[in-house]
Amino acid sequence: MTATAFRSAAPGARPASIARWLLMVAVLVFCMVVVGGITRLTESGLSITQWKPITGAIPPLTHDQWMEAFRLYQQIPEYQQLRQGMTLSDFQFIFFWEWVHRLLGRLIGIAFAVPLIWFAAKRAIPQGYGWRLVALLALGGLQGFIGWWMVTSGLSVRTDVSHYRLAVHLLTALLIMGALIWTALDLLALSRYSRARPAVLRPFALLALLILFVQLLFGAFTAGLDAGYVSSTWPLMNDHFVPEGIAWAGSAWATISSDPYLVHFIHRWWAWIAALALVMLARKAKQAGRRAPSVAINAAVGTQIVLGIATVLSGIDLTLAVLHQAVGALVVASATWGAHAIGQRRA
Repeated sequence: MTATAFRSAAPGARPASIARWLLMVAVLVFCMVVVGGITRLTESGLSITQWKPITGAIPPLTHDQWMEAFRLYQQIPEYQQLRQGMTLSDFQFIFFWEWVHRLLGRLIGIAFAVPLIWFAAKRAIPQGYGWRLVALLALGGLQGFIGWWMVTSGLSVRTDVSHYRLAVHLLTALLIMGALIWTALDLLALSRYSRARPAVLRPFALLALLILFVQLLFGAFTAGLDAGYVSSTWPLMNDHFVPEGIAWAGSAWATISSDPYLVHFIHRWWAWIAALALVMLARKAKQAGRRAPSVAINAAVGTQIVLGIATVLSGIDLTLAVLHQAVGALVVASATWGAHAIGQRRA
């Protein structure tokens, strides 16, 4: 046994406990993605116009405090151009979802930082994993700044947030969730076999995840541009395969990433390419002797396709749209599991 393997398997190291903790944090990130979807669909994201990392955890408690928060909201373009006449109770509804979203972010920070300090103090972190856990903590902190950066894009000129910044925010959350799962799986393997090495990202797995990344990117663009509303028919978009109404202006990237009709079209049809890549990833995982991630990928992808079609046909029903985002996160989780399965090494 090498020195590294010996230290990894030392009595003080607790890879299984750390893995379970990381999976619990990943569940919290999943919940935050779901609440983020509700926040976007209810157009609640701009209801809190100030960023107070500590004191902001406490919502308004008195009538005067609520009126002050409402007054601040009334100063931004979203209220002035779209929501004149909103009542205080209407404001409290949208405030609630944004507050819950931010509160979850704070809870995730605590749920990660405090156990990390404890595990480090107990010297329970296996060699080679300390830097990875610190990097995850830093990425989580960066996500908080990205969230506020996104919100600021809708406070002065726009009536909504930048869909580009929304995409960065969502994709970073999914990256964090995937990294938590990957690290947990590495640690579970180490807990079973002291000489287990971290899994590697195989070329096909990387390709499949990049294809999924494109689908998620255009999903975020679809949400940010409200592009789901441009068509409630499937498979054709308003009786056309390529929808009418595409505004071909500016650069190619500006058109592809900003025109609601084209964004919806790409998200709708790239989904089949992503599904094919993920089904192939599932098959490779099964060939590697890992049936569970294969089943998880196929189940998540199949459910997501059905939910995507149902969401379009419903005219973007809130419940279906939230489920669509939630299962999208499960697709990421299962794809991470599958990619890890085919990249595992023992020694």
